[in-house]
Amino acid sequence: MGDTPTNFTVLRNNYWVLRHGRSIPNERGLIVSSLENGTREEFGLAALGIEQARLAGELFKKELEEKNFSIDQVRICYSPFTRTIETARVVARVLEISFDSSSCKEMVELRERYFGTLELLSHDKYAEVWALDEKDPSIPPEGGESVADVASRLAVALLNIETAFQGCAVVIVSHGDTLQILQTLLQKLTENPSSDEDMELRIKNCIVNSVLSQHRKFALSTGELRRII
Repeated sequence: MGDTPTNFTVLRNNYWVLRHGRSIPNERGLIVSSLENGTREEFGLAALGIEQARLAGELFKKELEEKNFSIDQVRICYSPFTRTIETARVVARVLEISFDSSSCKEMVELRERYFGTLELLSHDKYAEVWALDEKDPSIPPEGGESVADVASRLAVALLNIETAFQGCAVVIVSHGDTLQILQTLLQKLTENPSSDEDMELRIKNCIVNSVLSQHRKFALSTGELRRII
């Protein structure tokens, strides 16, 4: 059996986040954020990204052993983008988990933040969006998603995971902005574990500007694994 989560009164599972390995868009300096483009084969992992995913899988395996989790308690939840699918697949291979099993779950709510009219433009444009996020995370880039928009769909994903699993080691394989925003929610959620509110309401109450505007503090490098709870 695995360790009892530190904040078990708040969440039923232990959580790790993993940003996908270095991708072809990373190497080309492109913003690839739409579901249409993100699922194209040519926008998958670069060679370095495959190695980063393998190393993340090895680290995750080591941490599972340290926390006394068995492999059958592991759940891999991942974005439907090519680069995240490929990352999750490598991790599953390292753990000797069948990627077609119920231990691995694709979730569209975990997809990349959509940057609207900045699609396929330079990564340099991210800085403009993040500056706007800090001022008001409810304002989206033109044609895209605001931080609050992403947080709302992540709330759905988290509630679904918490409903489906209990006592599991859940690794969420997703994207830079998506995982930054998720971490802000999880941190806020665990600040007051004694609340009597139901889980759905607790998560929704975390989606406030003062929390979401801080998401850049939780930045991850490509292929970085981080234990959250």
